[in-house]
This record gives sequence, structure tokens and C-alpha cells, in this order.
Amino acid sequence: MKEKIIQFGTGNFLRGFADYFVDKLNKESLFDGKVVIVSPTDSKTVDALNAQGCKYNLYLRGIENGKEICERTEINTISRAINPYRDFEEYLSLAENPDFRFIISNTTEAGIAFSGEDKFTDRPAKSFPAKLTQLLYARFQAGLDGFVIFPCELIDNNAKELQRFVLRYAQQWTLGEDFFHWIITENKFCNTLVDRIVTGYPEGEVDSLCGEIGYEDKLLDTAEPYHLWVIEGDFEAELPLQKAGFNVIWANDVSPYKKMKVRILNGAHTSLVFPSMLCGIETVKESLADEDLNKFLNTCLFHYILPTLGDTEENRRFASAVLERFANPYIKHLWQSISLNSVSKFAARVLPTIMDYADKNHTLPKALVFSLACLIAYYKTNAVNDDKSAVEYIKNHSVHEILSNTRLWGSDLSNLLDLTEKSIDKIHTVGIREAVKWAMS
Repeated sequence: MKEKIIQFGTGNFLRGFADYFVDKLNKESLFDGKVVIVSPTDSKTVDALNAQGCKYNLYLRGIENGKEICERTEINTISRAINPYRDFEEYLSLAENPDFRFIISNTTEAGIAFSGEDKFTDRPAKSFPAKLTQLLYARFQAGLDGFVIFPCELIDNNAKELQRFVLRYAQQWTLGEDFFHWIITENKFCNTLVDRIVTGYPEGEVDSLCGEIGYEDKLLDTAEPYHLWVIEGDFEAELPLQKAGFNVIWANDVSPYKKMKVRILNGAHTSLVFPSMLCGIETVKESLADEDLNKFLNTCLFHYILPTLGDTEENRRFASAVLERFANPYIKHLWQSISLNSVSKFAARVLPTIMDYADKNHTLPKALVFSLACLIAYYKTNAVNDDKSAVEYIKNHSVHEILSNTRLWGSDLSNLLDLTEKSIDKIHTVGIREAVKWAMS
């Protein structure tokens, strides 16, 4: 097969997401192309990939449509892996191959950034946008068409931010107006939204799984069955992901889908984390197995979040999938990890639902306000991993002062005072279990 896709990122996520999709497209004769992986850092994973001929196994494990599944696929869609820190010329030579059409990236949330220290003469430049600019300039000089670029980094407007930094490097490096114009007119930077939990190398299970496979796989990857990829644009004719049965949406705008993900998936996590931790529950799966907390989650999702967001078939399907994902027996998702930086998370994920629900119904969503009360109660008595000034403020101030602090929440929440204080009083007087039941009454 011809090499048609350049991938920036050697990590578990893309190998359990986009590479799996391309592998299935090839196996079903819907696509005829290989992926070349470029390491955005001086990563040893390149050596591991090339040592195995870039072949590895992916296990999809979890609950789908009410049934537990465990499915293995041998992925054989990557042709080679390149480390530009060791072979910069091999990296740049990718630009000279007219068969390359798509670029996919996942360089972490911090990967799409600008550094004034990067120079065009660096071999390679340090930042991902700078490396991409070097590749695009070589492509431009070769007189070839541009690329369709799908960044998968979890930041707002990921493609537009990437394009903005590429243009900034082109200008700073004085690469010419023609190149600047070519970047804009001959390349398609497509904002995307990705959603799949990729749990990666399964420590503790390697011997049994490799015994099942029949050989040692140092690149073994694991993920949940659920996936969602929303892409601005429509390249289904070239990359028929929907035809292959994948949950891929070609859209004019990813923002409604991001709102769905933030309000439903992230909002459910953030609403449930502190009621669960106050109950002594350690993992998401254990909360789903707990009758009270399961009912509390369903109340938050189906009584408050969905009616506010829009109780559409698509949103309801996503919410139902969230419940299956939370109950995945193969994922040990610790509430302690999810609780990181919860003040800013609550402000972004749950408060908009509280405000929208109150505006629409002229009453407060009791269970969601209760989850805020649980956050405050937990912060006051336990060690937490969050902004130090926020933690100290919550520990040392009254509930009224906490809620009216706009620097914490982005707005004055004094209108939540009465219900928040009642919720905290319930936690202290009748205990967290009875308080959870009261919050659903």
C-alpha cells in the first residue's frame, strides 16, 4: 500500500483510535493507504515500533449495548516510524511524496503552542507547530498540493490554533508571502473532537494476553469500545469512516458536540465525584454498582442535564453510552484522579447546566447544587489537588463568601446559598448516604 497519512504522535491514544480506524478501512478494502508515524519528541517508542515492524495488537474491552465485549485486532496499518531528532532528512523527505494526503496529530494539550526560541534552521524545531511548518515549507518548495490536517489535541479550536501558530512561524521566519498564502489556500485545517478512553499497555495482564496472542507484543494497547470523532469538513469520499461503521461525524461546527461531551460526560463525572468520595467510594465503576450513587447519577443526567441541553435522541444515546462506559469492568478509573482541579472543572462543566436549568424552570436543580455542596464539604476537611489559593479560600471562608467569590467560579453564586447550606447541613446531620437520598427527593 502507498503511504498516505502522516501521524504526529507515537502514543497509545492514536494507536487505539485513528490507526485502528485506518486498519479496518484497509481490511475492508475501503481505503488503500499506510500511516507513517513521526515522533514529536525524541521518543524511544519509535525504536519499539520499528523493531516490531510497526505491528501491534489492540484489545477493545467494555460494555456495549448492554453486553460485555473483549475483542482483539492485530493492527498492521503503520509502515514505519520516524524520529526527526535522529533523522531530520528522512522526516523532511515526507514532503516530497505526492501520495500523502492527510495529517493526524495528538501531541498532548500542551503540544499546540508557540515558542519564540524555535528557528527554521533547527533540525528539528522543538515545538510541534514549528516542525509542521518546516514540513509544509518543504512541501511548498516541492510544488505539491497541501494536506488535510486533523489535530486531535484536546483544546478548543485545535486546528485553528495550530494554523495560527504555523502562520506565525512562517511570518517570524520570513518564509515569504507566497508560502503564507499557500498555507491558507492549499491546506485544510479541520477542528476535531475526539472521545475514547484508551487505557494503553495493560500492566499485570501482559503475560496472559500475549499468551493468547501467541507472541510478545511490547506495544500492546487497550481501549474501551466507545468512540466518537467529530471532524469539521467532509472527506467521507476519500476516508469512508462512516461507511466502515465508525461513530464519525462530518460537521460544519464541532462546538455543539463539544458542549454535549462537556455537559453530559464531563458534567456527570464532576457531579458524581464528591458524593462518591464522601461515601468512601474509590472508583467510577464502584459508584455505578452502588444503588444510591447510581440513582444519583441518573437523576443528574436525565432530570437536569439532558432537559437543559436538549433531550434529543442523539444526546440520550450519548448519555446511555456514558452509563455503560462508567460501568466498564476493565477500567479502574479512580475518583481521586478525576477530582484534580475540581473547582475550575465544576465551573466549566456543571455550573452552566445549573444556570440554564434555573433560568428555564425558575427553580434550582437540587442534585447538581448538592454536588457543589459536596465539593465544598470535601475541600474543607480533606487534602485535595487543586489551585492552592482556591483550596485555602474554601477551607478558611464561609459558604456565602465561597459562593460569592467570582474568581473561583467566574460569577457570583449567591443565589445558590440557601440550597447549598441546606445540603451541607444534611451531610453533617444525617450523614452522606441519607443526604444523597434527600438530594434526589
